[in-house]
Amino acid sequence: MTGAADLDWFAGRRCLVTGGMGFIGSHLAQRLVELGSHVTIVDSLIPAYGGNPYNVRQIQDNVQLSVTDIRDRYAMAYLVKDQDVVFNLAGQVSHIDSMSDPEPDLEINCKAQLMLMEALRSSNDEARVVFASTRQVYGKPEYLPVDERHPVHPTDVNGINKHAGEQYHMLYSSVYGIPTVVLRLTNTYGPHQLMHHSRQGFIPVFIRTAMEGGTIRLFGGGVQRRDANYVSDVVDAFLRAALAADEVSGRIFNLGGRPSFSLLDFADILVKVVGKGGVESVPWPADKAKIDIGDFEADFSRITSELGWQPVTDLATGLERTVAFYAAHGEHYW
Repeated sequence: MTGAADLDWFAGRRCLVTGGMGFIGSHLAQRLVELGSHVTIVDSLIPAYGGNPYNVRQIQDNVQLSVTDIRDRYAMAYLVKDQDVVFNLAGQVSHIDSMSDPEPDLEINCKAQLMLMEALRSSNDEARVVFASTRQVYGKPEYLPVDERHPVHPTDVNGINKHAGEQYHMLYSSVYGIPTVVLRLTNTYGPHQLMHHSRQGFIPVFIRTAMEGGTIRLFGGGVQRRDANYVSDVVDAFLRAALAADEVSGRIFNLGGRPSFSLLDFADILVKVVGKGGVESVPWPADKAKIDIGDFEADFSRITSELGWQPVTDLATGLERTVAFYAAHGEHYW
């Protein structure tokens, strides 16, 4: 974890978190409040995207809340003024939705990212920026583990637009000197995750199914491998990236977890943690088979070497914390 002395930098700093009532953003906002930052949270609260006021219930009196869509260029130009750090986590994250309705994904993950960087260029080009991207930009791996030099060839609209968003951030770093870091996230899990639909990855689907005593359906037997990070470890990566942004501006870093696991392994561990539920193998649905990337495991040695980050929460421990949270608060997420 980041050293306490380093984290003192955040005390009194003005930090903007886009997507701050969402899953990762709300955890990041809470940590920043604990560190003494002056936090502004921006979230559109579009129901399908994950923003949930319950996520920030414990800090709502200690932050500035703005229900704003990042596509509103005029509002964002005002909100980025005087910020020391912009943690840019707002986005449309459903790969399935990006294929069935591509225009919102284009607007949010591509055009709005350009407008945000343009707002920073014109009114606050000294702010540090950390952008939440995704390992989905790599597409189907050509080799494992996947490092940052791996070719980028996304398999869906979401991956294409997220890559474009990355490139806008990198362009404004190199041309205009805005200190910017990109983090390519792998599967992230933990409390505050959207649970009421099945279009944002396998983890929330599996957790809810098991907790309701249902049967987890594994496409093709669940042999495909993945890695994952518990949300507090991801928050630590964002803090480290912000602290080092002046020194590593223009860099892209993978996040990842060790060891990787098959989806069957994940389901078996989860069912044991929950104490109920089952697992069965089913054939691949055609729509999901077309965009599945097969096995994926990230090489995160660059961020370990340059920023000192590595995950500290093992899968079983993270799932125990996650299940305990939803057992107590599930009514606000189901």
